[in-house]
This record gives sequence, C-alpha cells and structure tokens, in this order.
Amino acid sequence: MRLYLTALNPTDSVLGGFLPAAASLGWDVTVLTDQPDGYPGQEVIETNVRDTRAVIDAIAGHHWPDVVFSNSDHLQAETALAAGYFGLPAKDWRACVTAKNKALMRRRLAPVESVRSVRLPPGTGLPPALPYPVVVKPAAGVASEDVMLAADAGELTVAVAGIRSRRPDDVLVVEEFLDGPLYTLETLGDGRTTRVLGGFRTTLGPLPHFVEERLDWHPEPPEEHLRHVTAALDAVGVGFGVCHTEYVVTRDGPRIIETNYRLIGDNCDFLLADLIGAPLFAWILRVHAGEPLDALGTGTPASDGRFGAAVSLVAGASGVITAAPADMSAVAADGVRLWHRPLRAVGDRIELTHTNRDYLGVVRATGPDRLSVDAAIESFRKLHPWVIA
Repeated sequence: MRLYLTALNPTDSVLGGFLPAAASLGWDVTVLTDQPDGYPGQEVIETNVRDTRAVIDAIAGHHWPDVVFSNSDHLQAETALAAGYFGLPAKDWRACVTAKNKALMRRRLAPVESVRSVRLPPGTGLPPALPYPVVVKPAAGVASEDVMLAADAGELTVAVAGIRSRRPDDVLVVEEFLDGPLYTLETLGDGRTTRVLGGFRTTLGPLPHFVEERLDWHPEPPEEHLRHVTAALDAVGVGFGVCHTEYVVTRDGPRIIETNYRLIGDNCDFLLADLIGAPLFAWILRVHAGEPLDALGTGTPASDGRFGAAVSLVAGASGVITAAPADMSAVAADGVRLWHRPLRAVGDRIELTHTNRDYLGVVRATGPDRLSVDAAIESFRKLHPWVIA
C-alpha cells in the first residue's frame, strides 16, 4: 500500500501519530508538503499542497496511490479532490468546504438548528439586528484566532476593526453568543456507518477570548446530544473519515459551534486513543484505504470509570521563557499515567495573542478516576513550572 499524505507544517498528530501508524501497517509513505524540511526520515516531495492540480500532478509523476490523506485543517478539500481523481476513497469535497467555512456551515445547519448569524464580507459594515452579546470570528479561522465576544455595538466595532487590520481580505461571521457548557464529539465513518468514539467536556479561559484550557473525558454523551450532532453532521455532509465537532448545550438544547473535518488536536488525539484502547491513527488510515468500520475491531473503551484529561499550559504574560519542564512520556504513579509535551523552549519570547498560540505545553493524563488524575496534574504543575520573566 502506498500512502500520499498532504501536510503543511509538521504536527504531533502527523509525526507521532499517522506516520508511525502507516509504518506499523507496512505501508510505503510519501509526504507531499510545502515545508519539506519538517519531515526528516520520510520520502518527501515538495508540492504546492493548497493547489489540487499540483497534488494530482505530483502523485501521477511518482507512484500509483492506494491512499491519499490529510489531517490538515487547511487541505481537506484539496486532498479529497485529489483522492477522487485517482478513484480512491475520499471525503466529499463539498462537505470539506462547508465544514471549513463557518458561514457556509451555518447555512447548511439552518434546517437542524436556529442560530442567528450574519456573514460579513470585506468592506461591509456591522450587522443591523443581532441581539447582543455576539461572537465575531473569521469564517475560516483556526486555533481561536481572532474570536471575540462583544457585549454591544461599540465592542463589536472595535473587534471587527482589529480583526480586519490583521485580515483585510477575510470573510467574518457574527453570530449570537451560545451560552452553556461546551463539549466535543469525536466520530469516525466509513461512508456507510458512523462510530462515536467518545467526547470531551471543554473548559475555556476567561472571556472575551475563547482559549481552550482543558478537556475532560466525556465518553457517553446523552442521547439528545448524539441525535442533534448526528443530524448536523448529516446536514453538512460528513460521513466518511474522522471528524471533531464542538457544540454547546444551551437552554434550548445542543447547538453546533464548529465541525472540524479532521482528528481532534492539541494532543487530545493521543489521549483519545489511550482512552478507547485502540490504534486510532491506524483505524483512520485503514478507513481511507477502503476498509469498513466492522473490520477495525472495537478497542477496549474506557467504560469502567477510567478518566482522562488534557490540560493546556497557557502563558499568563508576555516575556521570555527562563525555565521549562522537559518532554515526559508515560510517567506512571498511583495508577495514573502522565505525559507532558512542551510546545515552546527556554529562550523563546512569548507575546500574548489570547489564542491557542499562547500554549506553552500540554499535560495529558489517564487514571482510575478524576480525583487521581487531577492530583497528578496538579503535582506535575507544582514540581515542573514554566517560568516567564
């Protein structure tokens, strides 16, 4: 089997997840990327991966593909079109475009849920009649970048002006603030059936920003949540491959925040694999090779009360990192396994952005219950602080 994996900057999900999974399957791998120095030890073809025609041409000039796949937020539609060109299993490119564009997503979800939302193309003024508070965000944004809560028209004016100073050509979305607890649902489909892998309860940092600070395992969402999210994914066209969906449980029921047509990130993908007891990255690749879900096995899901959490260590101030904990892999104590993945290094200068770019590192842990996991994470943070001066 030959896998062509399209990618931009190297990520933990690719370097520590999908590439080792492909090796475990015995597949030949070629990475197509515009950042070839980021994938040492791999066969790499430098390619303009944002251009479907370039991706197709690079593959056609090399070896015949068996799988064409990407986990990048930015390359789903291009990769799906390239896979389709070669007659391979692929996501519906229209669903990829819809999932990536929050304005298109809101339009597709209108029959499923009511969320007041206005699209703001470049150069347009403020929306006239949305009830405050509202959230403004780029239609195709990632990592909580330029996502802001505005309590009134004055705050919205300032927020829009600030975003447009940085993104003058981007379409923005302004929508009603969905108040309530935030959850995720992780799914994997083979185009015929969809398997719910589990989900997380998300804790955000202080408003008006929307920085994800912690995700706690929430393996069995209520049936009402499942029905709503499933209907939303059907409306968007998501049915093949892995998807990470975020939703809020409002007083009127669940409402979708966004559909990310890729695997959950920020090291929660590794946490998810641990908690469901399955070779998750290999499962996803095998689905893209045309295998049905029922051929994958079931794993050993954490239905016995086992708990897991991922905590993002967020910089509290701008400055230079003067001390940082090292990378830690599966340190075990008192029934808890803990990992620490540093994302920055001593000497790095931090300028606060109030986005996921402010992460210093990620701690993830699994254990018999929440109490023991929380204790292990808190102990780690006290013994191994990040210091910014």
